[in-house]
Formats: sequence, C-alpha cells, structure tokens
Amino acid sequence: MTIALFVTLILLLVPDFYISFTFLRHAPVVWRVLVFLPTVVGLLSMLVMFYKGFSSLFGTIFLAVLLCVALPKMTLMAFSLIAKLLGHWSPAAATVTNTVGFVAAFVVSLMALYAILFGWKQLETKHVDLYFDNLPAAYDGYRIAHLSDLHVGTYGQKTAFVEKVVAQVNAEHPDLIVFTGDLVNIEPEEILPFRTVLSRLSAPDGVISVLGNHDYCLYGDPNRWLNPREAGLKVAEIEESMGWKVLLNESFVLDRAGERLAIVGVENTGKPPFPKIGDLKAAVSGITDYDTVKCDDEIFAVLLSHDPSQWRMEVLPQTHIPLMLSGHTHAAQFKLFGWSPASWMYKEWGGAYQSGNQQLYISEGLGGTLQFRFGARPQVVILTLHSDL
Repeated sequence: MTIALFVTLILLLVPDFYISFTFLRHAPVVWRVLVFLPTVVGLLSMLVMFYKGFSSLFGTIFLAVLLCVALPKMTLMAFSLIAKLLGHWSPAAATVTNTVGFVAAFVVSLMALYAILFGWKQLETKHVDLYFDNLPAAYDGYRIAHLSDLHVGTYGQKTAFVEKVVAQVNAEHPDLIVFTGDLVNIEPEEILPFRTVLSRLSAPDGVISVLGNHDYCLYGDPNRWLNPREAGLKVAEIEESMGWKVLLNESFVLDRAGERLAIVGVENTGKPPFPKIGDLKAAVSGITDYDTVKCDDEIFAVLLSHDPSQWRMEVLPQTHIPLMLSGHTHAAQFKLFGWSPASWMYKEWGGAYQSGNQQLYISEGLGGTLQFRFGARPQVVILTLHSDL
C-alpha cells in the first residue's frame, strides 16, 4: 500500500508541476494553487482510506479527482511534450498540438464527469437467447434473470437505484432469478437498508444466490472474523432472511413435468489475489459425473460461480456442465466501442462465450465499490434457454 501511495503521489504531482511551470509561470499564485488543490483533496481522501479503511464516499472523491482532474492534466502534459518536440521543426504544428491537447483534456474530463454523475445510474435490460442440444423439452423457453455485483454498500442508505433494479426484474416475469455474488463491499450489515426492497424480487422458481469475493468481507476489519467463510455465512444468513436461497457448494434441482434442471452454486473460486473457497466437486455431487466421462442420466445443470476464471480452471477440463453464469469483472466499469480494460486481466470478461458444448455467460454487473460507469452500463440480463434439436 505504501508503494501505491507513492506511485499515486507521483502520478498526481508531476502533471501539476509541469502545468504550473509550463503554462502558469507568470500567472498569479492563486492559479497555481488552484492547479494543486484537487491533488491535495485526492491525496487526503486516499490517506483517510489508508488509515481508516475503504469508504465509498472518500473512494468516490479520490476517483473524481483522478479521472476528472488528474487524467485530463496528464493528457494535456502528453500533448504539450509532443508539441515541444514538433516545435523544433514546425512552430505551427506545435501550436495545433497544444490546442488539441486542451480539447482532449476537456473531453476526458467531461467523459469522467458523466461516468461519475450519471453513467452508473443508466440501468439497462439485456435479452439473450442461449441454445443447447441437451436441454430438457420442459425447459425450452425457460427465462432466467441474471443479476450480479450489486455492491449495496456503495449506495449507503439510498435505496432508489436498487428499487429500480427490483422493479425492472419483476416486470420481466422471469421463471427464475439468480444472483452471482458481491452483494456487499466490506460488511454484511450493508444489506440491512436494502433487505425489504430486495425481498420483493419474485419469480415462480425463486431467487438463488452464490457468494462473491466481497461477500467474505476481506476488505473490512481484519480482526472481526475468524476466517473469511464466517463472514460469508453471515452474508448468506441475511440473504436467506430475504427469501433468497444461497447455494454454498451445493445444488438445487427443479422439476417440470418429470424433467429436471439443476442449479449448482459454488463458493468463490478465482485466481490470486481473490479467494478460492469453492468446492466444485461437492457442488455437483449427484448432478453430474466429475472428472469422468459423461453419464446417461446426467441432469442438465446451470452453474452459478462468481468469478469467470473458474470456467477455464475447473469447469471445462473437469465437467460437462453446459452453462455457467458469472459476474465479477464489471467490464472494468468502462467500455469504448466494445473494448474494456477488463480484457487485460480476463480472457472472458463480459457476455457469451462457448467452448464445444459448454457455454459461459458473464454479467457486467449492476454496481461497483465506486459509483462510476462509462459504456459498461449496469445491467439486468434476461437469459432465455432454448432447445437446439
């Protein structure tokens, strides 16, 4: 963390000094003070979180300073340095480059401001059709509302956005609602102001949930819990009080006209630094052969697993599970022309993927630890299963 503070300090201060001495050398002192003021606010916010723990309020302040002020300053500095090089050959080109730099910095600032003030509220409903050659006929047209990564702690006591999510899901009249983890940020009690609202989620086959990495409260008080799973069980207890069914390395079998469909829920399984608490073998017990050839009486299964990394780590090499639903990536809460920085960390980061007869769908999520989204709008995903016979 000390290294992160130092690197952040450098990233924030270097553009300030550059702009101050390049563009404001002869300006009144007050202008140079105004250049450094946002940096001071951002660093104070970061120090508060360093000593007091993560806070959505101070995190958002820091993010606003970083994206709305510091990043535009870095953009301006980059263009200015290019202009200095061009100035050796063409003063006119240098002038144009500096002008473009100011415009680019302004555009970056506006984009960041939009993402912080409005982007995270732009809820969308996404309809997706998935086809399988082994789907039981009774489930042809079965509709699953897939929710993920609500991070209710980010909203404090304000329930308006969550109420909008619940209303939008219920209006779709899905057969089943699933939630693929990260209901909280750092503490189970974050759910309490939203318990009544979330208990209104309704579907004939209920609401089924699994835990994500944040649900083990790894980012809060390290002395509160004996181990991460203790915290996760507390989150699960509150979810159960809302009428949700939480699957902890176990499965739940639906029956329609004598035909079965299993919902399998595994606890968080991801690559470091994220925890690996899940037990896929226990979760699929009695549902499908594990690490062996496919059996004739295998039940069609939908796996809920927060982290999509598990698909390549365990699901593809060790099972024949036809569909896995995940979240976790948030598409980095930033997408531009279909590209997201999440692609730097995850081979599969958002939307539908297929390998042979097995499919993965990753929700880009509803929230985040910070109120910021650009391009990657919060989403309710309605999946419709079809028989491809």
